[in-house]
Amino acid sequence: MRADELSSRARAIHFSSLVFDTHADTAQRLFFDGFDLGERNNEGCIDIPRLREGGVGAVFFALWVPVEITGEAATRRARGLLDSVVKQIKIHGRALTLATSSKEIRTARAENKIAVLLGIEGGHAIDNDLAILRDFHACGVRYMTLTHNTATDWADSSNDTPRHNGLTEFGKQVIREMNALGIVVDVSHVSDATFYDVLETSRAPAIASHSCCRALCDAPRNLDDAMIRALTSRGGVIHITFHDGFLSQEYANAARTLASENDSREQAAEDAFGENEARKMIAGQRWSDESIRTGKLPQVSWEKIVDHIEHAVGVAGADHVGFGSDFDGAFMPAGMEDASMVPILTEGLLRRGFGEAETKKILGENTLRVLDDAEKVGQLLRSEKF
Repeated sequence: MRADELSSRARAIHFSSLVFDTHADTAQRLFFDGFDLGERNNEGCIDIPRLREGGVGAVFFALWVPVEITGEAATRRARGLLDSVVKQIKIHGRALTLATSSKEIRTARAENKIAVLLGIEGGHAIDNDLAILRDFHACGVRYMTLTHNTATDWADSSNDTPRHNGLTEFGKQVIREMNALGIVVDVSHVSDATFYDVLETSRAPAIASHSCCRALCDAPRNLDDAMIRALTSRGGVIHITFHDGFLSQEYANAARTLASENDSREQAAEDAFGENEARKMIAGQRWSDESIRTGKLPQVSWEKIVDHIEHAVGVAGADHVGFGSDFDGAFMPAGMEDASMVPILTEGLLRRGFGEAETKKILGENTLRVLDDAEKVGQLLRSEKF
């Protein structure tokens, strides 16, 4: 097949598919900057025009709370982020709709709307209170990433010294309550011990909403092959993320040599922007871009995303892989700077020999199936109580 024919076929497949991104940090921009999703913007990665250009039909907006914010303040921050997303959905009701179920995602697609879903990133946002978890569910939250970069009082993180050797008993209660509510358990950011405790505890499939393959880039946030097999053997899905530092071993190694410089950069951003996480993220992307231009960091190509997808499919099969970009929350590779560029992934998959059916699964059908499964488990567990 000629290159132009393959590109044309890729576009046809892409724009006839449900394209589902399981992780974007755009809520920070909405909360801190009052950013309008309806306007195409020169900064950041996501707005309605670029989602449309990229054919993205469903996206989870992460309600990320920095680990330094704890207790009631963490809950308030998460609620503020949630409210900022809902406000934009109301303003742009012709283009966006809040989706809380797989059925509502399908309805949004039929109505040519972008389905916006809500996920909590960092279990400290529930302040050790299952009633708060239930309240977030009532507001539309449909997954929770159990930890961020430090342990919670009930679960260990991949980026922190273990405190619990996995999940505490309360942590297992959190998983069971999430199952009953139909909230998907997200194991990105958790420690290996927590990961296996989740799989032992959860009756519904779990996801990694934004993780890569440790075999290709040895970062603790990524999953090794045994973890990928364990996750997917229980019906779960690994969603490959786009962050340079999790895609490329060369980038990760070089970034470690710049740790002191990066610490200084982060402190300068803290001094300049305070709590405004959106501005700090944009400043970080500029630092990464400049470091690549000056040769301090290697450039990472979007094709690395396809490398990780291909590896995960080789380990677990095409029924258990998707993508979670981390747009507006991480450093993007060349050729995947924003959501308008997502169609190149479909072309990349076809060039690697993936068929149309496999590609459609990876683009979004696998994620929709996991949501279906979580809903069914929740219905079953709730019926068992009566």
